[in-house]
Order: sequence, then C-alpha cells, then structure tokens
Amino acid sequence: MKTHHALPVLLVLLLPAVAEAVNLPTLSLGIKEATTPAEVSTALQVLLVLTILTVAPAILLMTTAFTRIVIVLGFVRQAMGTQNTPPNQVLLGLALFLTFFVMAPTLNTLNQQALQPYMEDKITQQQALERSVMIMREFMFSQVQESELQLFIDITKEQQPENKEAISSSILIPAFMLSELKRAFQMGFMIYVPFLVIDMLVASVLMAMGMMMLPPIVISLPFKLLLFVLVDGWQLVVGSLMKSFG
Repeated sequence: MKTHHALPVLLVLLLPAVAEAVNLPTLSLGIKEATTPAEVSTALQVLLVLTILTVAPAILLMTTAFTRIVIVLGFVRQAMGTQNTPPNQVLLGLALFLTFFVMAPTLNTLNQQALQPYMEDKITQQQALERSVMIMREFMFSQVQESELQLFIDITKEQQPENKEAISSSILIPAFMLSELKRAFQMGFMIYVPFLVIDMLVASVLMAMGMMMLPPIVISLPFKLLLFVLVDGWQLVVGSLMKSFG
C-alpha cells in the first residue's frame, strides 16, 4: 500500500526531468500594449474574426434549409402532443442531417468551384468568397418568394432591381428567412388538421358520456400515435419536406 501511495509523488518529481530530456514545447499567451498602428489594426482584425466566428453558425443555419425543416419537425411533435418525445437533440440531429441532404448539391458545387480551386492556389481568397456567396445566393433565390423580396425592397426604398444580380444579400437573406418561416407554418397547419380532428372527436365523445373531468389529451394521444404509425407519418413528413425544396 505504501508503494502505491508513493507512485504519484514519484511521478510528480520526475516530470521536470522528463520534460527537460524530451524538450516538450510550451505555449504562452499574453496581452501587451499596442505601440504601432499596424498592431492596432491586427488586434481589430482578430476581434472582427472572432465576432464573425461567433455568429457564423447562425448565419449558415439561416441561409440553408435548416429553418424550414426544424420548424416543421417541431410542429409534428406539438401536434401529436407527445411533449418532449422525440427529444430536442433527436429533432435537431434529424434536421441537421436532412439539411445536409438537401444542401448536398449546393455544397458540392461550392466545393468544386470555390474551395478546391482556392486550396490549389488557382484563385485568391477574395475570389473564393465571392464564388461561395454567389452559389449560396442561387440556392436562396430558388426558394425565396417574390412577395418577400418586394417587401424588403419597399422597406429599403431602393430602386426596382432589373435582375437577380442587382438584389443585394442584405435584402435576399431576410427575404429568404421570411419565406422559409411562411412555408414552414403552412406545412405545420396541414400537419395539425388531422390531429385536431381527433382531439375534437374525442372531446365530443367524452362530453356526450359526461366525463368532463377526464382530459381529452389522455384519450386522444394513443389514437393520434396509432394514426401516425398507420400512415407512416415520419416518411410522409420527411418526404414532403424534401419535395418542398424541389
């Protein structure tokens, strides 16, 4: 037992000697006062990059198919009345994988026309960014509705654009997000209708039987789950989602 207690102490004592013999690298971070304009500019650039990295996930999710998919899946869970089943982690994971599936053609195009040429030093970083933005704009233009675009054009009081290239990304992105929300809620309404009918029928039967104190959701939940399973609900929902991006 004494030997076992002495081993940690022996290892601590030997660590400095081992580090000196192996020449392990060290990492040091520090903050010092900027003395030149170049150092100030570099610090501001680092701060800007960190800020962009913070909001980058939100930007990427809002400019892809993720918004529509995750909202529709949330409506399915609420319509069935299963509370936290499936859990949020499952819904978000399914939404992410479905988003990758929908965005696969766009991501492949982005990889071939922007990322790979940049990695091979065929184009500059600026050119790669411009190509990436153009590819993502093409996807958003394929899904955005003209009414949403016109709304933000009227709000900004800009001249009527002659073509898609004249529409700025500051108008396209919120218009695309608004279109995705609109379509997601339209699909959510269609999902709610059959489950609402079951709730109304169960509530009517309970009232007719005089069972006022029994919550209708307790009785209707098994019937809604049975209906969802019989019609293969997940396949219908996911299939409809995928076809809506066609």
